[in-house]
Amino acid sequence: MIYRRLFIGLLFCLVCCASCSEFDRVIKSTDNDMKYEVAMDYFDRKDYNHALQLFDLLQNAYRSTPRGEFVAYRTAMCYFETNDFEIASYYFDKFVQNYPFSVDAEKAAFMSAYCNYKTSPNMTLDQSNTYTAISQLKSFIERYPTSDSIGRAKELMQDLNNKLEEKDYNICMLYYKMENYNAAITCFENLLKKYPNTIHREDILCEMAKAYFDYAENSVPAKQRERYEACIERYNTLTYLYPESPKLKELETIANKARKKIENLD
Repeated sequence: MIYRRLFIGLLFCLVCCASCSEFDRVIKSTDNDMKYEVAMDYFDRKDYNHALQLFDLLQNAYRSTPRGEFVAYRTAMCYFETNDFEIASYYFDKFVQNYPFSVDAEKAAFMSAYCNYKTSPNMTLDQSNTYTAISQLKSFIERYPTSDSIGRAKELMQDLNNKLEEKDYNICMLYYKMENYNAAITCFENLLKKYPNTIHREDILCEMAKAYFDYAENSVPAKQRERYEACIERYNTLTYLYPESPKLKELETIANKARKKIENLD
């Protein structure tokens, strides 16, 4: 049994060495047609690492030729399949620029945006890639309105917008928790303008009412009335839009306090 295992291991090593030697021979060859055929074979067998090495060597050799289009697109796909999304996005975008009338241009445009979607980081981090992906998805939707990928593109864009919305909401809440009420209120107001259909509208109205009350409590007498009134106004808006909201009981107490505060100011 031991000798059998040693034999199989040795045979495997010999096969690997032979494969490596064959690949090295192809890499060093000046026969670009052979490299192309071998690269396509690797690609079809989903051996993207070997295919990519050969495609990279063929970029210049086949530029401005019919094969150049195939090489360029598959180079981008190799980077995508090996999870190198940033470089893949670059090559997909470059493909669209160089081959705008290719049958693969539409898919490449979508894939470039999708790669940036894949690199969109946690919402606590810088969102540059998120904004880039949204911009690309929007351009894709405008450029290919009848594409089969339109639905998917809209889903991805909504997902990214939700992430940005959540990030903005958390920033607003952070200001409130830090008792920076003016900044919190401004942040909440901007968020409502930016995302009028936000899922956090109920929470925002509640937090704004509380923020205005706390802001008034910490204001000079000349500024208190308008801020207590703003608190009551947000409470009334919440009551109108969400009459069944469980937050109303807590806010009713705060609104009543605000009314009494205003009476005492008179």
